[in-house]
Amino acid sequence: MGKRRQNNKLFTNLSKKQKKHLKEFGEEHPFHDIVNERPERTQIVDLPASPEPSDSDSEEGEEEPEQKTAYQKLLSTLCQPTNNDQSEEESTDDEEEGDELLDEGESDGDEDDNEDDDEDVEGGGELNGGDEDPAEAPEGDEEEDEEETGAGVEDETAGDEEFTDKAHESEFCLETNFIGKEHEEVEFTAEQEDSKDTFLQHLDTELTEDEVKKMTSGNKAKTQIMWPKLGTLLCSSPLERFGPIGQEKDTSLPAFHKVLEASWRTLNQASNPQGVTEEISPLQSELLALMGSYKDFYYPESSHLSQGPQVRSAYCLHVLNHVLKANSRVLAHNAQLKERQAMAKAGAEPQDEPRDQGLTRPKVLILLPFRSGALRVVHTLIGLLEPKGKKMEVSNKKRFKEEFGEEPGDKPAKVQRPDDYRAIFSGNVDDHFRIGVSILKRSLRLYAPFYSSDIIIASPLGLRTLLGAEGESKRDFDFLSSIELLVVDQADVFLMQNWEHLLHVMKHMNLQPLDSHGVDFSRVRMWNLNNWARYYRQTLVFSSIQDPQINNILSKHCSNYRGQIATKNIPRTGSICQVLVQLPHVFQMFPSDSFMDQDARFQFFVDKVLPQYKDSVMSHTLIYVPSYFDYVRLRNYMKKDEINFTDICEYSSKSEVSRARHFFQNGDKQFLLFTERFHFYKRYTIKGIHNLIFYGLPTYPHFYSEVCNMLTAGGQGEEASWTCTALYSRYDAQKLAAVTGAQRAGQMLRSNKAVHLFVTGGEDKAS
Repeated sequence: MGKRRQNNKLFTNLSKKQKKHLKEFGEEHPFHDIVNERPERTQIVDLPASPEPSDSDSEEGEEEPEQKTAYQKLLSTLCQPTNNDQSEEESTDDEEEGDELLDEGESDGDEDDNEDDDEDVEGGGELNGGDEDPAEAPEGDEEEDEEETGAGVEDETAGDEEFTDKAHESEFCLETNFIGKEHEEVEFTAEQEDSKDTFLQHLDTELTEDEVKKMTSGNKAKTQIMWPKLGTLLCSSPLERFGPIGQEKDTSLPAFHKVLEASWRTLNQASNPQGVTEEISPLQSELLALMGSYKDFYYPESSHLSQGPQVRSAYCLHVLNHVLKANSRVLAHNAQLKERQAMAKAGAEPQDEPRDQGLTRPKVLILLPFRSGALRVVHTLIGLLEPKGKKMEVSNKKRFKEEFGEEPGDKPAKVQRPDDYRAIFSGNVDDHFRIGVSILKRSLRLYAPFYSSDIIIASPLGLRTLLGAEGESKRDFDFLSSIELLVVDQADVFLMQNWEHLLHVMKHMNLQPLDSHGVDFSRVRMWNLNNWARYYRQTLVFSSIQDPQINNILSKHCSNYRGQIATKNIPRTGSICQVLVQLPHVFQMFPSDSFMDQDARFQFFVDKVLPQYKDSVMSHTLIYVPSYFDYVRLRNYMKKDEINFTDICEYSSKSEVSRARHFFQNGDKQFLLFTERFHFYKRYTIKGIHNLIFYGLPTYPHFYSEVCNMLTAGGQGEEASWTCTALYSRYDAQKLAAVTGAQRAGQMLRSNKAVHLFVTGGEDKAS
């Protein structure tokens, strides 16, 4: 540890190019040889002939290898035993530079700054940088001693997360590892590969030019099928030779890697180590069977309270199975190639190298809204990989628990919140993160450099700051070029953050990389070289609600040649049944030409609805606005028209919220503009409501009943005078069905009448 101070001067003397090299490669730079005063090693730097003889200075001479020979130099050192002392010195010397780089990235991406620090609220998410008080402790916070972290703890720095741990690079490098005898029992070789394994069939399928053209045309054959737990499945197939999924009884579970054979049946224990051992559930069996088909899958019933943990365990098992099989295949081929080289020297005929890799190493991308979700995913991965009764080597675990776990001083506030709120906002709710994970030979490394990672776990905002925008000088998206499996978990929460960040990530998936990153092109699959990787990517989307914007992800940004499967179950009862107060609900339909036609909604509200509530008798009117853009439009209109109103949005400070609630409850303000995202992140009970207007139907169906039940909170006014009005168009069919029920929604959309009345608190009546 004392050597770190001695190397501070050496680090500050580095040129900008050398510092950039440390950040991008996450490896030792050749300048380190000079620092250790080993003149015999400095000769390695000069092996390739330099085209720049003018660089005679010592400082410029150190910059030359970064341009031409860095990758070759790194490969040559990987096979040598790593010097842990040197790695520790270098990683700690990077600390100051890494801090500057991380601060630079975060300042660019944190568009939604902290607006208020509410002592009553546990979670903030992307809107306020996630600095709200977290709620319950994260799941899976099992006993993990510091000694398990191994030597990787010494390498921790405060720099950029994805470019840190260098001590374990050779240990987790696919190019320089082989299947040894001690690992033969857990690795499968090329001869043991099952030709019926869907993993191999999926990656080894060669598409033709005609098939690719047919997929780009957008024509798909659609069929429906019923499964016991998942319900109605809508299957779409772009190619005839890859038809829809069969019946549940005819569909078997995928073949699991030998490492997972002993643990996959108890995957629920892996996600909750302190709980009671539970066998795999019927829902998880059906999910694994569909994931194993390598078709795109959309499951919009992943409730944060019940199905969410089961879904997470299932996709973590699928992700691990994919990564272990892919890496084992590469290692087996490495051993084969080594044998062939020995035979070639003896005069044997050379053979073609196997094509088993992509253009970059990352194979899986998992998108999550908060750090607490990433913590649960990593704990599940460790639980599945860890053999019973043994501890697995996990590098940098201590640092991971510190950065992704709950702060010791952050205790949940003693306030009443719904169960779904606590499920979403338990643990660390920071929404700016990204971390690389590499897996090899029953070992797992956290904070691996992205280009040495198998799995990338990130939030859309965390990737957005790294991907950058067109025209920016510092941007990188090559690590997404060969993603074979994309998991979008809690997609509904992304709607409450910044949906544009997720779309930005989707637009950069499976693009041709701008740099080779040292890839061996002789082992790259042909469909990667043909820029067809997007047709082989499996996308798994999990959400707790149906929403057109989530549907758009699969229809516009997913092109899996095996097709798609989506769960399409009709809600039989709507959330209006959970309204406890006696209240007349008036649903008014307005004409609209498209889903994005917000002008029609605004004009209908201004011309038909708002004039009815301007009378002083209709005071204490809360206007619930789902979209922030609609909120701004209404606020500007009401200011211009000098209407007596106040407003609360997700960006309002604590004092502004308190004043608005006070004025509204006392009747000083006739209207209160109230945004959906404020309700999502705060769940305040607004007192003094007499009249409700839903400018648009809520994104979450249960928000409708929650807001309606607020009318009883004020203790003012007569129930007979309370009113509720909701606006909808024919493009709001999914939201309408979730609120009123599918049968009623169908009648309302087909009816010639534009106004429909429901009464809660007694017998439901419709007209």
